[in-house]
Amino acid sequence: MQRRFLPLSALRAFEAAARLGSFKAAAKELAVTPTAVSHQIRALEAQTGLVLFDRHVRKVSLTDGGAQLYPVLRDGFDAFEATLARLTHQRTRIQVTISATNAFTVKWLVPRMADFRSRHPGIDLQLQASDDLVDLRSTAVDIAIRYGRGPYPGLITQPLFTDRFAPVANPRLGVKTPDDLAHVPLIRFDWKRAQPENPTWERWFTLAQRSQPRQASQLRFSDEGHAIQAAVAGHGVALVSLALIADELEAGHLVQPFGPAIDGHTYHLAMYAGRPASASVEAVAQWLLAQAALQ
Repeated sequence: MQRRFLPLSALRAFEAAARLGSFKAAAKELAVTPTAVSHQIRALEAQTGLVLFDRHVRKVSLTDGGAQLYPVLRDGFDAFEATLARLTHQRTRIQVTISATNAFTVKWLVPRMADFRSRHPGIDLQLQASDDLVDLRSTAVDIAIRYGRGPYPGLITQPLFTDRFAPVANPRLGVKTPDDLAHVPLIRFDWKRAQPENPTWERWFTLAQRSQPRQASQLRFSDEGHAIQAAVAGHGVALVSLALIADELEAGHLVQPFGPAIDGHTYHLAMYAGRPASASVEAVAQWLLAQAALQ
């Protein structure tokens, strides 16, 4: 389909309905009637030859084709919105946007915001938490925190710190030795990219030279932050980033009863090489590097 024939109104209606899971909710957001949204989407389906939604009584769900189309449109509209906001709105204060994973944002960046404000009262930080990679070339994101081994083509990167993972638990759980792992649930979370060097329980048991207990029950989460919260709540033993639970360890909400600790990946500070960093962005970058040096 050529660009000049793209049905932009229908694509906007589809994106809203996919995001909200309802034609009615999409219509309310777009200030049109549900019938108008339905007509737009049916016209889009007719033009593409695809069925994009499974229609239910009170909601709609995406088909395989719709599920492939939705994230592309979502990211595109988000980029339009962010870039237009940056270009058309005159801000009285300087704003710098940082993109990072959900867990890193909540557990590492947010606890340090008071320090940043005290050092840079004239800069407002906008934290964009997402486990999906952002394209620094086409978004309003100034700095991204990349987690991995690299390299990162087209980006200027500096290492922040290398992560370490170890078993942790609520002290009330009474876990003292590796033998206790046979009697408590193991808490896991899903890695976005399956790599042999990921710090998983399998890798930990191999390094500890122990057999993984078959009778141990498990809890699995899609996000590391949720795994941390489950451990804090006493639901089992989690193998998580020590950098992200520093506050919980210091407060005694979690303990690391035994080792070994194993290496994770490296957090990198990344900026788009094709866009010179402003003085405010450079100030934020230097603050991040200074905070990482305290790890």
